[in-house]
Amino acid sequence: MAVVKNIEQKIKINKVTSIGCIVLSVVIVIAGFVFSYKQIQDARKSIYVLDNGVPVLVKQTDLLLNRPVEYKAQIDLFHSLFFTLSADDDYIKEQAKKALYLIDDSGMKEYMNLKEKGFYNQIISSNSVMTVKADSIKLDEQNLKFIYYGTQTINRKTQLIVRRLVTEGFIKDVPRSPNNPHGALIEKWKTLDNSDISVKEKFR
Repeated sequence: MAVVKNIEQKIKINKVTSIGCIVLSVVIVIAGFVFSYKQIQDARKSIYVLDNGVPVLVKQTDLLLNRPVEYKAQIDLFHSLFFTLSADDDYIKEQAKKALYLIDDSGMKEYMNLKEKGFYNQIISSNSVMTVKADSIKLDEQNLKFIYYGTQTINRKTQLIVRRLVTEGFIKDVPRSPNNPHGALIEKWKTLDNSDISVKEKFR
């Protein structure tokens, strides 16, 4: 009887040991899957961005948190390119070319509209220099709609004109490129207000 009991105890011990090994193996396998999944997710969040031709490792979460800042920078850059002009036809065309990479066809429509009205010819003929300064940019992050508030200055030989510039539009994500480093495109852009704030005559 003692021998039988001893055998039964050994069988029980073997069963417990076997079950324990199986459970432990399953836990290790599951832990391995979880760890691998997390590693893959972390790897997907790592993105290389070119900075002057040099690849820089950044985290996707950092990019997402920084997008509103990039959107505003893109909006500011577009307005600066589109409205910073001098009495040089080649310079005007080059500025427009750079600006139109950042916007949909609404930008081209406005450019052609100003061209047909003789706006650029007036800049050249009056030997003017036009600049713009962003006062604030209001961004609705949920709908990706913005309102740009700026001050436009037209410096002519005989006049210094200061105008209010208020525009609105939408912005969406697009692939980054050398011509669009922020990876954002302005859409449905239009001018809401471009009225004079002041007109000062220059006396010589």
